[in-house]
Amino acid sequence: MPIYEFYCPDCHRVFQFLSRRVGVTRRPDCPKCGRAEIEKQFSIFSVSRGREQPGEHDDLDIDIDEAQAEKAMELIAREAEGIDEEDPRAAARLMRRFSELTGLELGEGMEEAVRRMEAGEDPDSIEAEMGDALDGEEPIRAKRPGAMSQLRRRFLPPSVDPELYEL
Repeated sequence: MPIYEFYCPDCHRVFQFLSRRVGVTRRPDCPKCGRAEIEKQFSIFSVSRGREQPGEHDDLDIDIDEAQAEKAMELIAREAEGIDEEDPRAAARLMRRFSELTGLELGEGMEEAVRRMEAGEDPDSIEAEMGDALDGEEPIRAKRPGAMSQLRRRFLPPSVDPELYEL
């Protein structure tokens, strides 16, 4: 009995389906989001090392314009080259610029940390004081509904659902 793989572009996830027949032409709906007739994948038997675990990037659910994001990253990289690493204000300006260029906003804790860096506070002392609070939140989020799934699809491999479904 063959196992077929199908990819859901909405979930950016690969699902495995067990078939009782060879040469199946039917395309199932996505078991996670319900998208109709997900795409059949050509699978190759292989062992990959260092591959992400299923669901490792499921929390990245923000949509952003890919061209806009690429331009933003290029600009930020250029600006970061000349930054004074000892100046917390320069790092804070860079973070504000990133937010401005990508259309993403900082989470509450990250916003507070950046404000404190803009005031000249040492980033290490901010992290020591706020570390746990920053670990428990999304550091960036979308200003508009829906936003990083396009980036996720472009730069990260799809996650693989560990479940085996009936076709």
